Amino acid sequence: MPDADELVASALAAVRGTDVRHAERQLDHLMVGTGDADGTTAVDAALLRRLVRALGRLWPRGWQPVDVDRITGRRLDARAARLVRDAMAVQRRDQAEPVPAWWDDQLRALAATTGDDRSVLTSWATREGLDRADALRTAVDTLALVESLPPIAVLRPPPGTSGAALSRATGRARSGSPMLDRVRALLAKAESTTFPAEAEALTGKAQELIARHSIDEALLAAGAESGDLPGGVRLSTDTPYAGAKALLVQEVAAANRCEAVWSDDLGFATVLGWPADLVAVELLYTSLLVQATAAMLRGRAERRPGSGRRTKVWDESFLNAFALRIGERLRTATEAATDAATDADQATAGAERLLPVLAARGEAVRERLDTLFPGVTRRRLSVRDAEGWSSGTSAADRASLDVGGGRRPRQVPGRPDPR
Repeated sequence: MPDADELVASALAAVRGTDVRHAERQLDHLMVGTGDADGTTAVDAALLRRLVRALGRLWPRGWQPVDVDRITGRRLDARAARLVRDAMAVQRRDQAEPVPAWWDDQLRALAATTGDDRSVLTSWATREGLDRADALRTAVDTLALVESLPPIAVLRPPPGTSGAALSRATGRARSGSPMLDRVRALLAKAESTTFPAEAEALTGKAQELIARHSIDEALLAAGAESGDLPGGVRLSTDTPYAGAKALLVQEVAAANRCEAVWSDDLGFATVLGWPADLVAVELLYTSLLVQATAAMLRGRAERRPGSGRRTKVWDESFLNAFALRIGERLRTATEAATDAATDADQATAGAERLLPVLAARGEAVRERLDTLFPGVTRRRLSVRDAEGWSSGTSAADRASLDVGGGRRPRQVPGRPDPR
């Protein structure tokens, strides 16, 4: 009989092929095991060892725990994602130091748990209510996925590298910040209210606070010697309406002096920027996605009976228009806060400091974009439902945000695609 590692390798090769019957026969061999008294336990341990090794190879290739968890759930299912979490916990136990604090924060947020290596697969299967055949099938499929993941941009130094010891929690909210607590409270109110005008006013106020905080951070950083580079976060853009979600990420990022790149095949958008700005983008995107979805559902109910276009096309046009309009309003809030801060800076310092600082930080973000994504391309927005576009624009334009005397945003033009 072949040993456990050979059985796993054969099952994995068969699953990657096109012969379904052959794949099932190889899974049957895994069920039988090596023929020894503890043959099935040896198979479980071999599967886990190979999965842990595969995860370890992903970290230098740009992947982070939350990224692997997201794509496993997206391409397989929640059960497979929970198996990956357990394997990541095992891998963390033997991980080379140094391990940055943000790495452990991600694992804790995923509730990754570890146990004895020879019982991890069994414990996971028991929790999921899977029989052995289904558990082995899911484990092999998960291993095949993890081993096939391509390299992506390295946003932060991974564990075991010299930069990991110095890396900051880039792009993660500092929970003790009073300003961020105020922003979260405003956004929570915006999500819960049933009045669109109130939701938009609250979101506009949140953006104003965020912009002021970002300016303060920029001036503080300008007065200190630092070799920091802009960091990055990845935000989920899963289906349905992945393109509209990516557009919303882009609009929120632009309003907060960040750059965004959408990886459609991987189901996320990468946002590059400075720490305070990345926190802002993450908070706002999460909240605005909730608000946009609620507005879309209300808009569906208000549609004329017998409207010609199907719901999916209308929804997509609605969300695209909503994203563009909200983006303009967020930028208006940022411009108003920047103008006010520039006036105050000139009055107190007697010379312009702020605008050159912001320009330098923006250039650093663009350079980071060119370094990490040299082959990035642009995608044209297609609008296929005039009614959905108009309704989405109105949903994001019902009330003035009026966050400091900024000019009224221009009307977003758009005409339906004739296709």
